[in-house]
Amino acid sequence: MTARWMPWAAMAGILVAVAGIEFALGRVPICTCGYVSLWHGDVWSSGNSQHLTDWYTLSHLVHGFIFYAALRWLAPRWSVPWRAVAAMLLEGAWEVLENTSLIIDRYREVTASLDYYGDSIVNSISDGVAMLVGFFVASRLPTVASILVVLMLEGVAAWAIRDNLTLNVLMLVRPVDAVRAWQTQAAPSPR
Repeated sequence: MTARWMPWAAMAGILVAVAGIEFALGRVPICTCGYVSLWHGDVWSSGNSQHLTDWYTLSHLVHGFIFYAALRWLAPRWSVPWRAVAAMLLEGAWEVLENTSLIIDRYREVTASLDYYGDSIVNSISDGVAMLVGFFVASRLPTVASILVVLMLEGVAAWAIRDNLTLNVLMLVRPVDAVRAWQTQAAPSPR
């Protein structure tokens, strides 16, 4: 029998490893503006994905719901904390991949995120924590309630910034010109 603290230590270790890998890849620890905000709501500014939370935090909450559902099905005998470790591994791998030139350049080529240059390390860690929040909330809610929460989070993001996890994946995998045009209508005009 493993100690109860082991999965929690593993999750923390994964977050530290992600930070270390991103630092080695040249990611900035915090926003180059020199400070860290709890919330940064302007998706069209250079501060997007640089602070603790932003509109894309909703997508990472949704990751948690999705990972919980998938791991509940794939590993039903694992405890919830050990499933959370697996989810953290997935999220950490995505955070590292998302902050490579491969994905950053793809975002800039096919989405409305023309000025996206990747996440700060503090934002990546915060994204991992948001995923864990979504994961543990999903573990406590009935399936129908989880589905409704995911639909609400996706709807709020689509309404507020014309983007969400679904649109993000669509545009990375199979870009749709009409979606990109709709998304860029929300962009402020250049000065």
